[in-house]
Amino acid sequence: MIQGLDYLNSVREELVKKWPANRTVNVVCHGHSVPAGYFATPVVNTFSSYPHLLHQIIKDRFPFAVVNVIVTAIGGETSRQGAERFHEDVLTHKPDVLTLDYGLNDRSIGFEAAEKAWGEMISAAKERGIHVILCTPTWDRSYLMGDEQWRLLVSHAEQIRRLADRYDVGLADNFEVFRRAVSDPADLARVLSHVNHPSEVGHRLAANEIAKYFPAK
Repeated sequence: MIQGLDYLNSVREELVKKWPANRTVNVVCHGHSVPAGYFATPVVNTFSSYPHLLHQIIKDRFPFAVVNVIVTAIGGETSRQGAERFHEDVLTHKPDVLTLDYGLNDRSIGFEAAEKAWGEMISAAKERGIHVILCTPTWDRSYLMGDEQWRLLVSHAEQIRRLADRYDVGLADNFEVFRRAVSDPADLARVLSHVNHPSEVGHRLAANEIAKYFPAK
C-alpha cells in the first residue's frame, strides 16, 4: 500500500521541536541529473532544483527545525549505479527521509534491472527505519513524439508506482503532476529547460509534490 500523507508524522514531530529538545533532521535526495540540479547541460542550477526548493518549503513550514537536505545524485546515472554506491554515499548520511529519482535514465537498463536496483535501495533503507519516497519521472521531450522512449517512460512511471505499493512507502508522482500541467507544446516548454531536464517551474512542481508529505504541523 502506498503510504498516505501521515507517513512522515514521526519526522514532523521532530521538526516542530524547539531547541534544546530538537535534533538535526536529514533528507537525502538520491538519483540522476534532475535532483543533481542540471538544467541546460552542462549548467547546474542548484538553487532552483527541487531538493533546494523542498528545503525552503520545509523550513517555511517548520521554522524551529534544523534540516539538512543532502543531494547524492549524479548526472547520467541509472538506479543500478545508484544502488552500487548506496551504502557508502547515502546511508552514511543517516537520512530520516530518502527520495529516489531514477525513472528518466532507467529506460537504458530495462525494467528487470531497474526493479532489482530500486528494491535493493528501498529494502536497505527500510531496514534502517528510513522513510522512503519514490519519485516517478519528470517529463522530457519524447512526449512530443509519443515514440518508444515516451512509452518506456510511461511504463517506468507505472513500475515505480507498483514499487511504492509493494514496499509500503511514499510516492511523489511527478509524472502525474506534469501530466496535469501540460496540455500543449507551449506548456511543455515552460516546465522543461532542456531536452530532459525541468525548468525552475518544473522543479517547483516536483518539490511541491514531495512536500505534500511535510504538511505544516
